[in-house]
Amino acid sequence: MKRLFTSESVTEGHPDKLCDYISDSVLDAYFEKDPYSRVACETVAGKGQVLVTGEITSKADIDIEKIVRDTIKEIGFDNSKTDIDYKTCKVLLNISKQSPDIALGVDKSLEQKNGGKDESEGAGDQGMMFGFATDETDSFMPMPIYLAHKLAKRLADVRKEKIIDYIRPDGKVQVTVEYDKDKPKRVDTIVVSTQHKENANLEKLKSDIKEYVVNPIVPKELLDDETKYYINPTGRFVIGGPLGDSGLTGRKIIVDTYGGYSRHGGGAFSGKDPTKVDRSAAYMARYIAKNVVVNGFAKKCEIQLSYAIGVAQPVSIYVDTFGTNTIPENEIVKLIRNKFDLTPRGIIETLDLRKPIYKQTTNYGHFGKENLPWEKIIKLV
Repeated sequence: MKRLFTSESVTEGHPDKLCDYISDSVLDAYFEKDPYSRVACETVAGKGQVLVTGEITSKADIDIEKIVRDTIKEIGFDNSKTDIDYKTCKVLLNISKQSPDIALGVDKSLEQKNGGKDESEGAGDQGMMFGFATDETDSFMPMPIYLAHKLAKRLADVRKEKIIDYIRPDGKVQVTVEYDKDKPKRVDTIVVSTQHKENANLEKLKSDIKEYVVNPIVPKELLDDETKYYINPTGRFVIGGPLGDSGLTGRKIIVDTYGGYSRHGGGAFSGKDPTKVDRSAAYMARYIAKNVVVNGFAKKCEIQLSYAIGVAQPVSIYVDTFGTNTIPENEIVKLIRNKFDLTPRGIIETLDLRKPIYKQTTNYGHFGKENLPWEKIIKLV
C-alpha cells in the first residue's frame, strides 16, 4: 500500500527557533558555571523586542542581555527593517527563582519521604514522554524529518558560506515522502521558503535553491520526474524573523522530535534543565528506543515513559514495536526496567546531562545527531 507522509523543519532564523536558541544559550551559560542550576527559561520575540522570562535558581551570575544579543548576532540578524537587529533591539528580563513548592518535590522524592530506599530526586513535573527509532535511515530517524532537517541545515549553510549570498536567516522546509509497504521509496514533494534580500531575483532564487540546497542533500534515487518543488511559493519573502511573525520558546515541538511520525507527550525542551523530565525523559526514551532497534529487537520502536511530579520512579513504561519485534514486547519492557535507571537522577547520570550541551540540540532536531549522549549505541544483553 502506498501512502504519503510529510515532515517540516525550520532554520535557526525562524522566530520560534530564535527563541529556543536564546533559552538554551541561557541554560548553557548557567551550566558552565553551576551544573546544578535549576533553569526554566522562556523567550518571546517580536517587533524589535525580546523578553526573557522564567524561573532560575543558581549560584552563577549571568549577563542574560549579553547572551541574547550575542545569540541574535550569531544567527545573522542585524537589520531592524527586515527582521531584528542585535545591536538596537530592546531586551526585557523577568526572572524569578524556582517555586519552593516545586523544589520540595524535586529535591526529595516521594519514595524517600515515605521511608523508602530510593534517594533519588523526584520528577520536576508530571507528564508523558515519547522516544522513537526506526531503521529506515542511518540515523534511525524517519525519512521525512531526516531529509527536512538536512535541507534546513543546508539552507542555513549556503547563506553563511555565501554560496547564496542574498538570502536571510528565516526559512522553512517541508518534505513529503512516499512509502510503499512501510518503506520509503521516493520523495514526492519538497517545499522551501527562505527569507531573501529586497533586490533578489525570484527565478534565480528558485534555481539556486534547487542546485545548491536540494540536489546536494536529497539522494538522486529518491527524486524522479514526478517530484514536485515549491520554492518560495508565495513569491516575495523579505520581512522575516520576529518582525514578520512573533517567536516563542517551545512552539516547534514536532520539528524538535520526529516530525509527527511518532507521538508526542506535549512538553517542550528548550530552556529546561534536566530535572524537568519533559526534556530528560524524552532523551532517555529515544536512547532506549534507538538501542532496541540497533540491538535487533525491532525494526521500529516507540517508548512511552510517564511521571508524577515529586515521584522518582516512572508511573508507567509502554512499548510499541508496530509488529516488527523479534521478542515479545513485555520482554522488552522487562529488559528496560532491568537495564536502565529511569529516575530523574538516573537519567541525568546515565546521559551525563549536567554539561552545557544544550545549544547544539536546539536546531535541526534533538535526535539523530551522533555526538549527543542519547544517540550512543550500547549492548542491551
